[in-house]
Amino acid sequence: MRQRSLFTVIAAAALLSLTLAGCSSEKAAAKLDPAESPLSKYMSGAYGDYDEDSMLAQQNEQEELVATCMADEGFDYLPVDNSQYSGMMSDSGDQNTEKWVAENGYGMSQSPEQLAEQQEQSEEFVDPNQDYVMSLSEGEQAAYYEVLYGVQPTEEEMGEDGSYEYTWETSGCQGFASHEITGDQPSQEDHAALYEAMSALYEDAQKSPELVALDAEWATCMADAGYADFTKKAEAVDSIMNAQNALYEEGSETGPDEKALADMREKELALAMVDFTCSEDLDYTDASMKVQFDLEEQFIIDHKSELDALIADYEQGK
Repeated sequence: MRQRSLFTVIAAAALLSLTLAGCSSEKAAAKLDPAESPLSKYMSGAYGDYDEDSMLAQQNEQEELVATCMADEGFDYLPVDNSQYSGMMSDSGDQNTEKWVAENGYGMSQSPEQLAEQQEQSEEFVDPNQDYVMSLSEGEQAAYYEVLYGVQPTEEEMGEDGSYEYTWETSGCQGFASHEITGDQPSQEDHAALYEAMSALYEDAQKSPELVALDAEWATCMADAGYADFTKKAEAVDSIMNAQNALYEEGSETGPDEKALADMREKELALAMVDFTCSEDLDYTDASMKVQFDLEEQFIIDHKSELDALIADYEQGK
């Protein structure tokens, strides 16, 4: 059975907010917080609140379990200090500001300076097991990774989209340690109707009369600024994503050249800034999130028994 975490499903609310609202004003962000949406709050008992310190402590505990598991299989393994990753991921700044948008656009492309900084941070990461792994023979290395991550799926086991059925039992010491920390997770199949209803909820939000009218106002603002091809806000960021994907597909062998990347970044920054300005003028974030919040409140009323059953399954699996 394929599985996905409750956090991933509920995080669709936050993803919807980003898709609908994009970059928005600090004023609007202060009114409604995606983390405080009715559905997120209702389900918080199952997955808890995100806290970086707690998450790091959990990851480090998992690394200790991996080390014990590997030792039981006859291999050395030094726990990885996950705080190294924390430093690389936490410096994203406040994306809901004009300054951030002016420097980063939608956050899809990076300047040469940003790329150099990322490379430097990557090089600073220390894998305490690298020297040990390199001291092993080729066959021993293969056995080491098989014990650590499990047997990799064959081409027949891989789906057409490159996905495969994950189970912790076949995922080596990493799978064992992860299961020890998170416990059994309810399967999507066991709550298929609820998952489908959740997905439909956010699709319904985008089709709501309030949001359709808001998108029309946004599209008029964008057209006045020279961007007349968009009918709804989500199309703006999608246009950059699709153009960037095409750029990399065209240069799949050597990668896109520096000028093409620079032109794409300039295009992204210009579009994102106009998008930000129109969204701010319309208070798009707060208006779109109000639609989401209202739909979630009704969703909880309509699906309370199913939601409670899902929460119970998560709590039982912990």
